[in-house]
Amino acid sequence: ADESSGYESESAGGEHSEAEVQCESRGRQRRARTAFSSEQVCRLEKTFQRQKYLGASERRKLAADLQLSEVQVKTWFQNRRMKLKRQI
Repeated sequence: ADESSGYESESAGGEHSEAEVQCESRGRQRRARTAFSSEQVCRLEKTFQRQKYLGASERRKLAADLQLSEVQVKTWFQNRRMKLKRQI
């Protein structure tokens, strides 16, 4: 219940356009959106405030500590940097 992606705006799930449904049925299935726990988001945000970019070893350690994949951590940081860029 208290799981969130860490972003203010999230669209309601289950609503797909006809084109999206056709595309998904033809090709591979889209990955489900990761729901980060509030603790994970808090730790990610604190780390982001200290450093905007993580090296491979830092990313590996943070992913292990948060029980996430390295790709999830990498993607979160990419998305967070873009969010910051939009705000500026």
